[in-house]
Amino acid sequence: MPTSDRVTVDGHFGHTKEFIFYSVRNNVIVNKTFLVPPKHEPGVLPKFLAENGANVIITGGMGRMAVDLFRENNVDVILGAQGSLELNINEYLGGFLTSQGSVCDHTHGEHHGGKH
Repeated sequence: MPTSDRVTVDGHFGHTKEFIFYSVRNNVIVNKTFLVPPKHEPGVLPKFLAENGANVIITGGMGRMAVDLFRENNVDVILGAQGSLELNINEYLGGFLTSQGSVCDHTHGEHHGGKH
């Protein structure tokens, strides 16, 4: 999950400060680590996260290209997450977290000058 404060899901997937990785065995969290992503460039984050072992990404929203790249790398995408990291991972593990379809296809010119 993307996070900029280590507490909540970051709404700006492509511009987050860190990603939290949860290691899960038998539906129990056994470890969590934080990774600083490389510079945001189109297509970089899906590959980076997949190479670091992600098999699911839980996030608020992301662009269509990123969703497609995650799926090409066999990483499931759950969109529409917000609030607490812990609540989201526990809802996911409990089978209650489903994608809300928040694909971002609009321009944020005032934030970063283009589509993401």
